[in-house]
Amino acid sequence: MDFGIIQLAPLAMVISMFALFILSGLRNSKRQTLEYGFGGSYTGRVGIGAGIASNWMSAASFLGLAGIFYLKGYFAMAYVVGWTGGYVLLLVLMATQIRRFGKYTTPDFVGFRYESEKARTLAALISIIIAVVYCVAQFRGIALLVGWLFGIAYIPAVVIGTSLLVSFVVVSGTLGTARNQKLQYFVLIITFILPLMLLTRKLGYFWILPQFGYGAAISELQQQFGFNWSEPFASTTLFEWFALCFTLMFGTAGLPHVLSRFYMVPGIRDARWGVVWGLFFIALIYWSAPAYGVLARLFEARNGIASNVGTADAADMIVLSAASLGGLPIWAVGLLAAGGMSAAFSTTAGLLMTGSASFSYDIYPRLIRPNASESDKIYAAKGFFLVLAAIVMLLALRPWGMIAEIAAFAFAIAGNTIFPAFLLGIWWPRANATGVICGMLTGLVISFLPLFTGNLFPFILQIFPLTSSAFVGAPLVMTVMIAVSLATAPPSSTIGLFLRKNVHDCTESS
Repeated sequence: MDFGIIQLAPLAMVISMFALFILSGLRNSKRQTLEYGFGGSYTGRVGIGAGIASNWMSAASFLGLAGIFYLKGYFAMAYVVGWTGGYVLLLVLMATQIRRFGKYTTPDFVGFRYESEKARTLAALISIIIAVVYCVAQFRGIALLVGWLFGIAYIPAVVIGTSLLVSFVVVSGTLGTARNQKLQYFVLIITFILPLMLLTRKLGYFWILPQFGYGAAISELQQQFGFNWSEPFASTTLFEWFALCFTLMFGTAGLPHVLSRFYMVPGIRDARWGVVWGLFFIALIYWSAPAYGVLARLFEARNGIASNVGTADAADMIVLSAASLGGLPIWAVGLLAAGGMSAAFSTTAGLLMTGSASFSYDIYPRLIRPNASESDKIYAAKGFFLVLAAIVMLLALRPWGMIAEIAAFAFAIAGNTIFPAFLLGIWWPRANATGVICGMLTGLVISFLPLFTGNLFPFILQIFPLTSSAFVGAPLVMTVMIAVSLATAPPSSTIGLFLRKNVHDCTESS
C-alpha cells in the first residue's frame, strides 16, 4: 500500500455509488417500528433472491474468497462448495418449513417451537455473537479498502470505516438500507464481473463468459511456471477439506440474517423460489472469484514478482491487485473498490441490525425492561446498533485471520448452534426446550474450545478446527439434543399438533 496517496478516481466512484444508495434509501425510508431491521415491502421472488444474494455477498465473498484461492488454490473450493451447498441444504430441508412457522426472527422461531423464553434468549445471544464475529470479517475488508483509498494505515482505516458505515445507516435510514439490497446486488455484480471480462479479453481468453475462459491461465501457470493451482489437497488433508466444506454448509443453513429472509415473504413458494434465485445470483460471484486469484498469480509470474504467500493483507486485496497488474484503467479498479465497499456495507448493516433487533425485541423487554413500549424498543435497537459497531471495531483492530477465515468461524458457530436447533425443531417433534438449551450451549463450547485450549491440547484443533468445527460438532450437538430431550418431559401436545398440521401436512398454496 502506498501511504499518503489518495486514490481520487476510485474514491469518487465509491462516493457516487453510496450517494445513489442514500438517495434510494431516503426515498423509501419510513418510520415504522415493527419493520426495524426486517422491513420492506414484497419485491417478488427475484427481489427476494437479490436480497438474499446482497445479504450474502459480503467482503468475504467479494474480497476474501479470491484471496483464499490466490493463497491456497484448490483448497478454497471448500468455500465455494460449502457456501453454495448450504443454500441447497436450506432449500431442501428448511426454507419451506421456516416460512410455515410464520415467525420473524431466529429467537422468535426458537421461542415458539420450544415453548421457552430461556431458549429464546439464548438464541438471541447466539445471534448477536454470530453477528459480531461475522462483522469483524467485514470490518477488516472495509478497513483494507479505506486504507487503500485514502493511503492510510490499517488501524486508523478501521476507525474511519466504522464511522462511514454508521453514518451511512443513519443517513439512509434503517428501512432504506434494507430496501436497497436489491439495488446493491446488481451494482455489486456489475462491478465484479465487468473488470474480469476486461482482464480476460486483454489476455485473449474467452471473455464473454470469463468464468469459463480463465482455465487457460491455470494451464499456463502449470506448464510455464510450475504452479499446479488445481492439485487437490496439495496443502491440506481430506478431513480438513471436508470439515470446512460441511461446516460452511451447516453454518449457511443456520445463519440468522439469512434465515430472516424467509420470515417476511408472503407465501411458501416465494420462500423456495427466493432461495433458487438467490443461489443463481450468488453463483455468478462464486464462479468469478477464483478467476481473480488465478489471474493475479499469472500476472505476478509473468512480471517476475515474488508471490505474496503468507501475507494476509495482500491476499485479501488481490482482486484490486489483479486489476492493477493486468493494466486495467483506474476506473475499472475503482469499480472493484466500489463493489467491495458495497458488499461489506450491505452485509454489515444487515448483521448489525439483526443483532440489535435480537437485543431490543428478545433481551431488552424480557430481562432489562419488561414494560418497554415499541418506541422504547426502537431506541434500544438504535443504541445497541452503535454498541455493536463499537465492539466490532475494537475486535477488528487486531484480526486473527484473513477475511474468509474470520467469516468461516462465524459459520462454525451458526452450524454448531442454530442449525441443529432448526433442523431437529422442524423434523423431530420430540425435541424439547431442555434439549435445545443443552445443545446450543454445547455448540458454543465446541465453537470456542479451539480458540482457548487449542494451543494446550493440539488434538482439539485436529478434531474441531476453529473454522471447521461443525463437521463433527453439529452431529455431536444433535446427539446431545436427542439424548437430553428423550431423558426429559416431551413438548406440549399443542406444538406437536402444530407441527403435524401446519408444518408437515399442510397443503401448499401458490
